[in-house]
Amino acid sequence: MSVEEAKAAARKAAFAARKEAFARGQGQAAELLADLLAPHRGRVLAGYMAMRTEVDPLAAMAAHQGPVGVPVIMGAGQALRFREWSPGCAMMDGAFGARIPAEGAWLEPEVVIVPLVGFDARGYRLGYGGGFYDRTLARLRARHAVLAVGFAFAAQELPEVPIDEYDQRLDVIVTEAGIRTFS
Repeated sequence: MSVEEAKAAARKAAFAARKEAFARGQGQAAELLADLLAPHRGRVLAGYMAMRTEVDPLAAMAAHQGPVGVPVIMGAGQALRFREWSPGCAMMDGAFGARIPAEGAWLEPEVVIVPLVGFDARGYRLGYGGGFYDRTLARLRARHAVLAVGFAFAAQELPEVPIDEYDQRLDVIVTEAGIRTFS
């Protein structure tokens, strides 16, 4: 089985687990995320607008004391860019149905909340398959230190995420069950 086939199989299982966990609610996940982000006040934070059954970081983003950006897909094979967001700002539909600010400054984040489909105990994430976050984290890490924070339901943990040379490891995973840091 190729890495791509293994990722597709893992993605299917993780989507099912996420859907079930979403139906039960996210518990204290957003509060734990806000606590983790508190020491990073003043730093540029990138969050995301939750879609479908993703765990929702909006409360933690709104509580952040500093600039907050939301990812904008620029095109296939490209890194994400981040447009400034604030609670109540005008939003519009972006690529793949993701909500993005209608206008605002472009920001370069130092802390990135990363959505995911699945993750493992090593800190690797399984995304949707477009490679957007892996390209983005690689680009940002080549320029400056970046804290990559996976945000998920505990049920999304997989025994092992299949990886290749392009996959970027997360620094931290936050779930309703707690915070896990990877060295």
